[in-house]
Amino acid sequence: MADSRYTLDELAALTGSVCEGAGQVAIHAVAPLETAGPDEISFLANRRYRAQLADTRAAAVILPREESAQGARFAVLRADNPYLVFARIAWLLNPPPAPTAGVDETAVVAPDARVDESASVAAQAVIEADAWIGPGCSIGPGSVIGTGVSLGAGCQIGANASVLAGSRLGERVEVLPGAVIGSAGFGFADAGDHWESVPQLGRVLIGDDVSIGANTTVDRGSQGDTRIGDGCKIDNLVQIAHNVQIGEHTVVAANAGISGSTRIGRYCRIAGGVGFVGHLEIADGATFTGMSMITGNIHDAGVYSSGVPLMPTREWRRSAVRFRQLDDMARRLEKLERLMETTKDRDGR
Repeated sequence: MADSRYTLDELAALTGSVCEGAGQVAIHAVAPLETAGPDEISFLANRRYRAQLADTRAAAVILPREESAQGARFAVLRADNPYLVFARIAWLLNPPPAPTAGVDETAVVAPDARVDESASVAAQAVIEADAWIGPGCSIGPGSVIGTGVSLGAGCQIGANASVLAGSRLGERVEVLPGAVIGSAGFGFADAGDHWESVPQLGRVLIGDDVSIGANTTVDRGSQGDTRIGDGCKIDNLVQIAHNVQIGEHTVVAANAGISGSTRIGRYCRIAGGVGFVGHLEIADGATFTGMSMITGNIHDAGVYSSGVPLMPTREWRRSAVRFRQLDDMARRLEKLERLMETTKDRDGR
């Protein structure tokens, strides 16, 4: 990483925040409140950590505009979104190293593959026939770029990742190590005494500025295409099945699973461990909390949850017994309600 330094005034100007205090103080790193030193900057976005402000040694802290800094021993950057400003400052102070253009001598590149002269191809990478690697792309060691794949400008493919036949990635797509884009979907026909595979003939189409996490898998379409819109952020260990459609700027946290042909709208938020059954329609702006199971269409934006929160084992066992009794209890309640209606009609009340 480059040794970058900025004054607080410069950071404020570059991030749209407002500096209160010693604007000429030089900042060279970001750090948490409890460990930050006199040439570092931290932030407060969650009030549960407010007590740490009294003891922090940070040169500056990024605070919400309404947060009091009375008696503070540090300078302040005021921001509507402190975490966002923190992220931007962290990138300014830690710019990623520029890849070295060229193809490593141990890489295997098909004769008809096209690799832009500004791209970087690392050791043991494989680029198959008719692939196109755009300007400024970085292909990590041991990765595979399949036949007919297209990578737009500035894509970064991590070590041992695979982007398989026919996949199309837009510009500035990040694929972290071990991810697999364009593998065959889970398609099998029941032949009675055995299963027969169904050809997976579609592609994966990914828009601009998408991030695909480590060891995530995105299956190609069975007939049509699997599509991920611009700006989507997909965490590690996510399964996206064939023909799924994900709208622009949706975020998906780790261990989520999206079954085939589900269509998820724009600006959705999907927490860790969420599961979708297949062939669903999910509205723009829907949010699903962790471990939710979605079995029906969602027509409106909002926050949705399912599952049973953690509880002591003794309570859970009692509740589990009652869960098994719910159907019988419901029938008995329905019978009681009918009896009450009959009595009411008979007595004229």
